[in-house]
Amino acid sequence: MRYVIIGAGAVGGAVGGRLAEAGHDVVLVARGAHHEALRAGGLRLTTPEGVRTHQLPVVDGPAALGVLRADDVLIVAVKTQDSEAVLAAWGPAPVAGGGTAAERLPLVCAQNGVEGQRLALRRFRRVYGVCVWLPATFVEPGAVSAAGAPLTGILHLGRYPHGTDETVRRIAADLEESRFGAPVVPDVTRWQYAKLLGNLANAVEAVGGRESLELVGRVRAEGEAVLAAAGIAYAGEEEQRRARGDRIRLQPLDGSPRRGGSSWQSLDRATGTIEADHLNGEIALLGRLHGVPTPLNDLLQRLANTFARERRAPGSMPVAELVRLAGEAVAAPDEARPPRP
Repeated sequence: MRYVIIGAGAVGGAVGGRLAEAGHDVVLVARGAHHEALRAGGLRLTTPEGVRTHQLPVVDGPAALGVLRADDVLIVAVKTQDSEAVLAAWGPAPVAGGGTAAERLPLVCAQNGVEGQRLALRRFRRVYGVCVWLPATFVEPGAVSAAGAPLTGILHLGRYPHGTDETVRRIAADLEESRFGAPVVPDVTRWQYAKLLGNLANAVEAVGGRESLELVGRVRAEGEAVLAAAGIAYAGEEEQRRARGDRIRLQPLDGSPRRGGSSWQSLDRATGTIEADHLNGEIALLGRLHGVPTPLNDLLQRLANTFARERRAPGSMPVAELVRLAGEAVAAPDEARPPRP
């Protein structure tokens, strides 16, 4: 199978680079300065074993790649807020032998949150979800780093919305050859909702920095209350610890420090967007649907989007200010909240 990595940033670049190292056929899809850097100098991937440069085919969209192969696997690794544009572009792409990508090819959503794969299922017949445990960093155009060892990451995979098949088992086998743990599970969303609870801290870190992480427990408690009200199952913390074991340990990387998570990196790169609508916003949505208050997640969603829109530096809100705003949010009445059913 050939892997078309749509969004060759931190996660996509790490997955694509590792697959290439293991001898698999990989095409990278990127935009702007990153696309130009990848074309000119290849993908520079820094891991605990050192720095490797991969000279791989690079395109900026389906037109540049031409007719897709029948054995292509599309791996979507863009942020969820960019999913619609990607799906609209790649869904109608022609496949050798007839039909389109949306009709014939497997599409794997390697993204935070749970919404990307739901968007994909509106267009693509064969959608697969991934719970992404992969500490990776976009260093600069053309360069990414992944600090995990001995495994680069653990990627739980399954067909979306549920089940497994031979395709996902083949993809998992290729990932296992490429320094990833890749358990195939019939209930991938159960793992993704567990990861979502952890990702609620992304906005806390992005807005107030690591010193503000004392808020994380309260933010997560809102998320747990919402998932309980919605009847949504998720893997428990002990089950997640057993799955990780000691297979991913962060190692220091010379010249490529991991300064923050995915949302922090979006602010640091001044992209103008952030994934909070699909992390904290997912909890806010479910809270409104099921009558559960989510004032802290509402606040963080709003603050993260404001920081992204105004190109503010990550972690630049004083901790005392963030704590004050959190207190006000919890104390304020919410007359617009729908009643609990």
